[in-house]
Amino acid sequence: MSPILIKTIQFFLSLSLLIVLHELGHFIPAKLFKTRVEKFYLFFDVKFSLFKKKIGETVYGIGWLPLGGYVKIAGMIDESMDTDAMKEEPKSWEFRSKPAWQRLIIMIGGVTVNFILAFIIYVGLAYAYGDKYIPADSLKDGVAVTEKSIGDEIGIQTGDKILAVDGEKVKKFNDILMEIINGNTITIERDGQIIEQQIPVDFIETLIEDTDKARFIFYRTPFVIGEVAPDSQNKDSGLQPKDEVVAIAGQSITYFDQAKEILDRHRGEQIILDVLRDEGVRKEIPVMINDSAQIGVRIGGLTFEEMENKGLLRVETVNYTFLESIPAGVNKGVSTLTGYLKQLKKIFNPDTGAYKGVGGFAAIGGLFPDAWNWQVFWATTAFLSIMLAVLNLLPIPALDGGHVMFLLYEMITGRTPSDRFLEYAQMIGFFLLLALVLFANGNDLYRWLTGK
Repeated sequence: MSPILIKTIQFFLSLSLLIVLHELGHFIPAKLFKTRVEKFYLFFDVKFSLFKKKIGETVYGIGWLPLGGYVKIAGMIDESMDTDAMKEEPKSWEFRSKPAWQRLIIMIGGVTVNFILAFIIYVGLAYAYGDKYIPADSLKDGVAVTEKSIGDEIGIQTGDKILAVDGEKVKKFNDILMEIINGNTITIERDGQIIEQQIPVDFIETLIEDTDKARFIFYRTPFVIGEVAPDSQNKDSGLQPKDEVVAIAGQSITYFDQAKEILDRHRGEQIILDVLRDEGVRKEIPVMINDSAQIGVRIGGLTFEEMENKGLLRVETVNYTFLESIPAGVNKGVSTLTGYLKQLKKIFNPDTGAYKGVGGFAAIGGLFPDAWNWQVFWATTAFLSIMLAVLNLLPIPALDGGHVMFLLYEMITGRTPSDRFLEYAQMIGFFLLLALVLFANGNDLYRWLTGK
């Protein structure tokens, strides 16, 4: 099965699950408060449906336009813009006849389910898979900066130890990049000195402009031979896969990033490589360095266990009982929600340039892996559930947050917005959402056309 097809299947499975559960969050309280639900749809049924069946007073169906889903609640101005019924006297089973507090519960039901779903998934992931990570403070000699220009912009060099972002200690190495993206200041240790740097306000834009270089921080790895290239000038030198280079021209090295400067000084020369092989046996191998300062090998690597044995880093593995997985999953949900809110704040700040990274369906589909992986699928679904909940809470008419905003106004002031006002607000909100969808998917198209 092709990777694109696997991504597509995962995307639609996740999206369908989130939409159905979100709409159930509206449907269930509506039914509990004896409010008539006329339609329950997965995807939009513009002009026609792929499937529909009426059960009781509700038509259940699947539309052909996969931009979301909806429940059509009687007596409510929603995305269907069916205003004819609103001209009649309110019926006892209509949304508009219910007390404001009941209408509020119906409207926040969808996002409530999304938040609960995300936390349940994170609890399940903690229980099923535990947690495995590299503690950021376990990197013996700091990080490797693989893209010097990006590192220079933010003020990070190879060998720096990243201690904190915005004053909060960075616990996991894999969290460093996202913490930097969401943060404003970074604290590092360099040559025994503690340095606090400001993260440029437009740093996100720098990463967006060249996504191939976005992962510019890595843990430092030894110089291990993966393969000697068949056309290499050193194919008969005696170098073998898994050889670990520990010295170049008599100068000792521990990490691959230390090799470049030495090789640059010996372009076009024959030198001696000291390598470790077969449980620590050290061999001296003469090799030629070409004019591009290369040996002619592909780089391999050590396992995490081998790097731990060398004292270069540490891998923490935490397994949870069912009871332990509950606070672990909740903490993961809270940190994910907090991180997403920080990203959203930067997107709404034009100075950051983060809006250029807003993506549509292609970007969301790209979050899923090429090969089927249930752990990644559920983790991505949990993140999307939080994203869907937060976006739906934005105070934009046509979103749940817009309805909630008007309901809170009514509850505080005791005045109900007129039906005509709500119709216009719904229409404006619809066009705002349409513009956002076009912008996000336009970004996807631009990135596809430009290869960025």
